[in-house]
Amino acid sequence: MAVAPDISSAIMKLDSVTLSKAVLRAPLASLDYRLAGVDPWKVVVGTAGVTLTLAYMYSLTQGRVTFTNRIKKKFFKLMRKLPAVRNKIETEMQKVKTSFEAEFQSAGSELETLHSLPDKGLDQEQIITEITLHLELGDLDVKGGAMSGTLYNSSQELSDLMTQVYGMAAWSNPLHPDAFPGLRKIEAEVVRICCDIFHGKPDSCGTVTTGGTESIVLACKAYRDLARDKTGLEVVDILCPITAHAAFDKAADILGMRIKHVPVDEVTCRVDVNAMRRMITKSTAMLVGSVPQFPHGSIDGIEEIAELGIKYDVPVHVDCCLGGFLAPFMEEAGFPIKPFDFRVSGVTSISADTHKYGYAPKGSSVVLYSNKVYRDYQWFCFPDWPGGIYATPTIGGSRAGGIVVACWAAMRYFGREGYVSATRDIITTTRFITQALRDIPGLDIIGVPDVSVVAFGSKKFNIYGLSDGLKSRGWALNALQFPTCVHLCVTRVHTAAGIADKFVNDVKEVTESILADPESSEAGSAAMYGMAASLPDRSIVEDITGLYLDALYTLKPAAV
Repeated sequence: MAVAPDISSAIMKLDSVTLSKAVLRAPLASLDYRLAGVDPWKVVVGTAGVTLTLAYMYSLTQGRVTFTNRIKKKFFKLMRKLPAVRNKIETEMQKVKTSFEAEFQSAGSELETLHSLPDKGLDQEQIITEITLHLELGDLDVKGGAMSGTLYNSSQELSDLMTQVYGMAAWSNPLHPDAFPGLRKIEAEVVRICCDIFHGKPDSCGTVTTGGTESIVLACKAYRDLARDKTGLEVVDILCPITAHAAFDKAADILGMRIKHVPVDEVTCRVDVNAMRRMITKSTAMLVGSVPQFPHGSIDGIEEIAELGIKYDVPVHVDCCLGGFLAPFMEEAGFPIKPFDFRVSGVTSISADTHKYGYAPKGSSVVLYSNKVYRDYQWFCFPDWPGGIYATPTIGGSRAGGIVVACWAAMRYFGREGYVSATRDIITTTRFITQALRDIPGLDIIGVPDVSVVAFGSKKFNIYGLSDGLKSRGWALNALQFPTCVHLCVTRVHTAAGIADKFVNDVKEVTESILADPESSEAGSAAMYGMAASLPDRSIVEDITGLYLDALYTLKPAAV
């Protein structure tokens, strides 16, 4: 006899419920049976022990440094304690140390080395002579375009103006607005002008900083504190592309944040937005995109990142430290670019270096916010100090007023028309160099040179060997890794007549020479860079860079 559908369904439901209860009761009954003769205190201690063990294991996955990386570092640290390994590393490190110190001390070896104050001071003429001698050291023609990036201004007129303006305000300090009210006004105008350049609304705001790193650290600090307020979590995350500037890693280290690096597309080197979406969690404090990123010059998909920011209620920071005074003017200069600034809903902050393509002297940048609610988290205040209520807008207490005034003067000197004109020259030169390098056999363009950076590598030889060959011809490029390549950051210096042509011709000739003998590209610094990139123990690379930094502060021994 057929069973009615509703009755059949009820029976099936009853059976599944009964079955589920039976499945759950079986292990519980088994556990009761096994613990029947066990003392209650043993059950309590055992349960507590298991709970604590599980909690500890979970805590290992929640540290600022991932569990796997901590294990890897611990393993390599133990390996380095083995006598044979330790002795080999120490021997090689001593060679590297000696090499660095010899390299740095060779320049200026004929000049007097000071280890203490002279008994008597020098007069102005003597000081100017000494400084001139020191600043003329070195073989690279920096003003002639030898460097990648480094020198952004090529105008002697602007240099003279900056020198004069800085001198006028050299003793001023934004920490004391009552003593320097005009300086306060100038700094506020710099921020307002920059907000306007990036299409900020009336509520947009920001501060002047000492450079891109400080701008980035301050944005991370603001979002860390905001996330702590929202989530109650002490350790929160920076989610940024693997190509984002290392200043984000520095910020994470300083601020006690976790940093999670998002992979990028292998061809375009732009951030994989889908991967970024999958990595967002409740502890994500901020999302990051670059315009452009430093290694390969590619612009991340800011509109797509901003959509994620809106969907998951996470602030979005756009790092324009490199391209901040090029990208906003590209459209007017004749080079279309997708929206990336405060016009994009979801973009909440921007960092931009005025001391790069803004042509202010070194030591100035801005961090901007779409709304004051974000900047409020940037402030530092300690109301209980015996010296009074201490509050600062940025990391520094006292700051150089001369830098702020010079930044303001550079922006007034150029005006919008001047920045558009400079942008047109730089982008045109960058695209000329890019196309010329594409036409050289043996070279490959890495990423997409969207703004002013051209990165290139080779599948046929060690690209660092090409860099060495170019250095012998007076060029100093930036060496990159993962993937192995080098880049040229084009500035106004490279837009001068003949500079780009000379660079392309030198690259072509050195490349042809290497292709005739590919093994020749493995010598010199190429071997060192290749070794550094291949080392699985990254702490050794950290130690090498530590020796480099130490060497920057070494002097010839004092005469006995």
